[in-house]
Amino acid sequence: MLLEIDNLVLRYGRIEALHGITMRVGEGEVVALIGANGAGKTTTMRAISGLRPVHSGTIRFNGEDITNLRADLRVVRGICQAPEGRGIFPGMTVLENLDMGAYTRRDRAGVAADLERVFGLFPRLAERRKQLGGTLSGGEQQMLAVGRALMSRPKLLLLDEPSMGLAPMVIQQIFSIITEINEQGTTILLVEQNAQQALSRAHRAYVLETGRIVKEGTGQDLLHDPAVREAYLGVA
Repeated sequence: MLLEIDNLVLRYGRIEALHGITMRVGEGEVVALIGANGAGKTTTMRAISGLRPVHSGTIRFNGEDITNLRADLRVVRGICQAPEGRGIFPGMTVLENLDMGAYTRRDRAGVAADLERVFGLFPRLAERRKQLGGTLSGGEQQMLAVGRALMSRPKLLLLDEPSMGLAPMVIQQIFSIITEINEQGTTILLVEQNAQQALSRAHRAYVLETGRIVKEGTGQDLLHDPAVREAYLGVA
């Protein structure tokens, strides 16, 4: 397994946000994590990327215990996150934002090749490479956030709510690109409230409720699970 999470507990002060969750992400998979607002999805992502310290439990990546490893060193190991809300640098150009994604790298030829890969995935970014990030549309900013994460050449790409606030046509485009990124060899852990899109494209998935994993299975199994359909797809 590329990522192994065992009995992870995370607290905000006295409030326990994650109650001993256990998850697995295999190399080459798209794994979805779905749940309502406040379920702990973003907290889980921040724990994996090293942005929140954990109280107990373990996180192993590529066989190495990274539970207490600094966030920047996790990027070097191959974990990178496109955060909820995009988090681009609005006063920097598209090209400068993408360069920031490669800040841990010294292989100039590899960085140049990955920049062309990102422009191949997101032609709109190539057209706007000199434009300030803050002047882009919401969909373009999401493309930039994903592209910036890809510039670190991650083994595991963490995507937190990539469809948030986007028009349906743009959502379809973003998810098609996510599938393409995976087919090119990048493992993806996807947090997404659009359960239909997430489960349709995931190899496996977990359902998180109030800090606990309550269901797991293949994406297709959960897509057709009556309880999941009623709770997250709005159909009985």
